[in-house]
Amino acid sequence: MGVPVLDLTRQYASIRPEVEKALKEVFETQHFILGTQGQSLEQEVARHLGAAHAVGCASGTDALLLGLRALGLRRGEGVLTTSFTFFATAGAIHNAGGRPFFADIDPATFNLDAVHVRRFLEHECVRGEGGLPVHKATGCIIRVLLPVHLYGLCADMDGLNGVAKEYGLAVLEDACQAYGSTYKGRRAGALGHLAAFSFFPTKNLGGAGDGGIMTTDDGALADRLRMLRVHGSKERYIHEEIGYNSRLDEVQAAVLRVKLPHVDGWNRQRDVVARWYRQGLAGIPQVEAPSAPEGYGHIYHQYVIRAQRRDELKGFLQERGIGSMIYYPIPLHLQTCFRFLGYREGDLPHTERAAREVLALPVFAELKEAEVAEACEGIRAFYSGPR
Repeated sequence: MGVPVLDLTRQYASIRPEVEKALKEVFETQHFILGTQGQSLEQEVARHLGAAHAVGCASGTDALLLGLRALGLRRGEGVLTTSFTFFATAGAIHNAGGRPFFADIDPATFNLDAVHVRRFLEHECVRGEGGLPVHKATGCIIRVLLPVHLYGLCADMDGLNGVAKEYGLAVLEDACQAYGSTYKGRRAGALGHLAAFSFFPTKNLGGAGDGGIMTTDDGALADRLRMLRVHGSKERYIHEEIGYNSRLDEVQAAVLRVKLPHVDGWNRQRDVVARWYRQGLAGIPQVEAPSAPEGYGHIYHQYVIRAQRRDELKGFLQERGIGSMIYYPIPLHLQTCFRFLGYREGDLPHTERAAREVLALPVFAELKEAEVAEACEGIRAFYSGPR
């Protein structure tokens, strides 16, 4: 039968009349930038996530970049984050003028580990002027802690916020994969000083192209984000600082407003899909299924297993028409473009092991139970066959 990794046409079929109506309204107004659709989306997202402010922008990558700038990151200063994430996390740090530093992950959640964050700050840094940590080897002030809610599971924000408060660090959530996920009764996007989301089409809440949004409870931060996204200008042709052209257009906002009321239901259905996988993969010792700690609401943006002989398994599934992806095969600290940071293989063992073992299986709200069963049967057949 074959099982696709993702099929967005199934989602579109369920909301097509609403989307077409919303797009027709935008084209009839001929107002495409910073209009009522974007303003309404910002209000609706802020209310949905429990944040005081939401500010739209052109992409999740830009949400990170603008967020770092708004938090006061200066050229040459450091941001402590995870190496096991999509490239944009560290790319935005570099493009904002900062220097990425990496701590290891919790092997159970794949997310930044507060224990390793504390260890980095205690062993590799000293306290500088104002109490901020200064990296001993490079002399960089560390100003921001940037946890990633990977695959739709929140990081341990109580632990990370506690360390950040002790060291005076601002906290920027990379929630690009986590729209709708929860942590101890609160939603991602309301767990740090500021958060960045992506509306890339494959996300649980995805647009019809690139798009992003930033959330915060700090009114001054929100004002600065609004200024930075429009070339550093509050008033037309008057520029207080050098900003960017990074606005969420009305077409994207209209599509997202149609999808927003559905996203919690879609996320609940993804949880059902995850339950089917847990049942189907039970008893296969070579596979470790993902799980969420008590009090965490996983939205399964990706359903990622640990698998022995991962690359062989991926090839076997491909031959059967069963899709899978590797997120991510090379950690950021070992990427060629970040060689100048001085990291070597072995520096982040949990991260490096995860990169060798993870495999993302098909997951989306419209996935059928029979398709999950087919994927699980393929995995079981691989491990029961000759070595």
